[in-house]
Amino acid sequence: MNSPLSRRTVTASLLAGAAALGTAGVTHATPAPAATRRRGPHQPETPTVVLIHGAFADASSWRGVVERLRSHGHRVLAPALPLRGLASDSAYIRSVLDSVTGPIVLVGHSYGGAVISQAAADHPRVKALVYIAAFVPEAGESALQLTDKFPGSTLGQATTTQRYPLPGGGEGEELVIRQDLFRRQFAAGVPVRTAQVMAAGQRPITLAALQEPATAAAWKTIPSWYLVATEDRNIPPAAERWMATRARARTVAVRAPHAVSVSDPGPVTDLILDAVRSVRSGH
Repeated sequence: MNSPLSRRTVTASLLAGAAALGTAGVTHATPAPAATRRRGPHQPETPTVVLIHGAFADASSWRGVVERLRSHGHRVLAPALPLRGLASDSAYIRSVLDSVTGPIVLVGHSYGGAVISQAAADHPRVKALVYIAAFVPEAGESALQLTDKFPGSTLGQATTTQRYPLPGGGEGEELVIRQDLFRRQFAAGVPVRTAQVMAAGQRPITLAALQEPATAAAWKTIPSWYLVATEDRNIPPAAERWMATRARARTVAVRAPHAVSVSDPGPVTDLILDAVRSVRSGH
């Protein structure tokens, strides 16, 4: 590993990973046809689903989920996450939420879970949080701390540290997964060619983002759902179960790798739809 950091630090740091399919930028699904959005005077409005990716990923990691949600007539937004710092990333996603009209079901994968926990705090339109193999920090906790709570992550052995220029001068550190180890570490079970594209297009995350403590925990006041990926090699499955239990989330477990939105978009979509139904029914 090319990092001056300890293996333990990088292991924890990188836990935040998420699936990358190789295209950066924002994925905005076209709004559902008007016919699918009609509702009677007493019907609650159908929420918009906002999908937040994690480290080593971009919005295209949600492709299979977006397609399924669209087939059910749902509005979907999947913005690109900067992956530069928890406070700044959360502020950016908060601005995206502010642009959405009506109720929101907010979904986060991996590091994206920490982002949605902070971005949704006291937001009047976020009605449900869905965590997909994700971090669910309490205020004062970082992604690194949560990973270190339980053994099982092998991410540090598969990562490399890169340096990048900081706006005010100097250099920062960002983390990537070695391409030759990407599929085994991050996307086991995903077709080889797909995993190769994901590895080539992965977006680095700064070490600082993974070390930065959360300042809010929206899951304390907003109903939550959680999908545990039982074959996860980034975030230990035991940590995922522990965080889900602490958040009192409605929880399912899927035998899948960390990149579960790519390997198993069906169960991911089903959990999101459960949250959507709960919001529409007012429960």
